[in-house]
Amino acid sequence: MTYNFIAKNLDDLKHISSEINSILTNNKESNVILFEGGMGAGKTTLIRALCHDRGVTDSVTSPTFAIVNEYEGADKEAIYHFDFYRIESIREVYDLGYETYFESGSLCLIEWPERISAILEEEELSVGTLTIEVDDNDHRIITLTI
Repeated sequence: MTYNFIAKNLDDLKHISSEINSILTNNKESNVILFEGGMGAGKTTLIRALCHDRGVTDSVTSPTFAIVNEYEGADKEAIYHFDFYRIESIREVYDLGYETYFESGSLCLIEWPERISAILEEEELSVGTLTIEVDDNDHRIITLTI
């Protein structure tokens, strides 16, 4: 299924994140969500909104240097936020033990998934893809496919 959203401003992301969370909650098959979009498209901002909508009270920031951040939602659910932008080799992802996270059943939100495409191709995961594009009016066109 494909869902489309348009965010004209940051306040729209709060409403959209609620809708996306509802979709993800109702679809138990895809716990790994790949966030695609250029630098500055709003991937981390949307992930922050998604996490806060799930009751995360911690500061949600991009794990650019740590590779993964773990958050706890209101119902004690684990949420894993990955940022693979700065990995230097796919070996780092293997050393991280990615399969423990991806196979946990917990929500895994992945920025820069193209950097680990070799792993994603070899795994038999049911993944969703969330794409953010910025149009000429600086609106975010968000497409969720699960």
